[in-house]
Amino acid sequence: MRYSVWDATTLPTTWLTVSAMLSALSYTLAGSAAEVYFEDDFTAGMDKWKPASPPGKEMGKWAVTPGKWFVDETADKGLQVTEDMRFHSITAPLAKKASSKGKDLVLQFSAKVENHQYAFCGGGYIKLLPEGTKLDTFGGDDEYSIMFGPDLCGYDISHIHAIFNHKGENLLKTEKISLEYSDKNEYTHLYTLHVKPDGTYEVFFDLESKASGKLVDDWDFPKPTHDDPEDSKPSDWVDETEIDDPAAKKPEGYDDIPAQIPDPDATKPEDWDDEDDGEWEPPLIDNPDFTGEWFPAKVDNPDYKGEWKPKQIPNPAFEEGMQLASYDNMAYLGFELWIVNNGTIFDNILVTDDIEYAKAQGEKLWRPTSKGEKEVKEKWDKENKPADDLGDDDSEGEDSDEEEEEEKDEL
Repeated sequence: MRYSVWDATTLPTTWLTVSAMLSALSYTLAGSAAEVYFEDDFTAGMDKWKPASPPGKEMGKWAVTPGKWFVDETADKGLQVTEDMRFHSITAPLAKKASSKGKDLVLQFSAKVENHQYAFCGGGYIKLLPEGTKLDTFGGDDEYSIMFGPDLCGYDISHIHAIFNHKGENLLKTEKISLEYSDKNEYTHLYTLHVKPDGTYEVFFDLESKASGKLVDDWDFPKPTHDDPEDSKPSDWVDETEIDDPAAKKPEGYDDIPAQIPDPDATKPEDWDDEDDGEWEPPLIDNPDFTGEWFPAKVDNPDYKGEWKPKQIPNPAFEEGMQLASYDNMAYLGFELWIVNNGTIFDNILVTDDIEYAKAQGEKLWRPTSKGEKEVKEKWDKENKPADDLGDDDSEGEDSDEEEEEEKDEL
């Protein structure tokens, strides 16, 4: 929570906080009755959380801290991974068992990759866990209902994960939710997943929609129909879009043009002796008139029938009327991460059934931090970084010729 409404030393943040509080108050007065399964801003420390130790893993420690630089020391406290090249695993029980059957489910949290470097990979995803999860040894092999959050790795493959468990199989989104270059930095960003009972979804990044659609279209949930395994492409099916132009003819004498010719500018050396050195021949050079092997031009194929697709038949795995991504036994939250660079801070974790409540909390808790971070980060850099390092954050890792892949237990 945010305090010190009339503290003159924090006036800019204060007015942002007042605005966010008024927004949240308006939401409350509107009569919403959000069901909140879990909410933690870490102002009370790690009381709700229990570190885990999967067998055979070197585990890193967790801490609650606002980090090296912050807008509000109390409000910006979050759960931080503290050690490089270590697994970090931790869980917390939900205040009440969560269900998405016949109702909305919203999962939201912020992540600040404080020691962000483009040359390294860093996962920041959270998992909703079923009842019966072994909390002491929770790790990457344990079943989960939903996994959600950012995966930052280099320049081109950074995206937001959203993975659903369907009958024991973890389904990844068929097209990744990519992050823009400007999204991949060391500042605090807010991630929100909204799953609706009508089979649709929406993913938000910093309260702005990043992806939306139907679950059945964007994940490999069973479709109403599938390919008929007995169907096969007819032997006379024509799927070549172009053919050789039957009217094309090779130019006369085309094959007589050599690939190389004697260099016309070459001269026999003055000390060349035909008796001792043999008959002199000029060196060969590429022939500018040689254009390679002749091929006829291509034209549209008049017999083209289009891309062949097998006949569709009813899918026995599809269950009519079944709500996708429907879970009624979610009892815990958990992080299990392989960390290359320490310092990532998770905060303002929320599980609810109300997207408007989640947005109001984002405005209240995340927005003031977001608006003030760049200024405090630049001030911290000037006070703590050597002069030669200032301004290098955005270009860090650009000279690297290799992308380093690190182990991730994400499935």
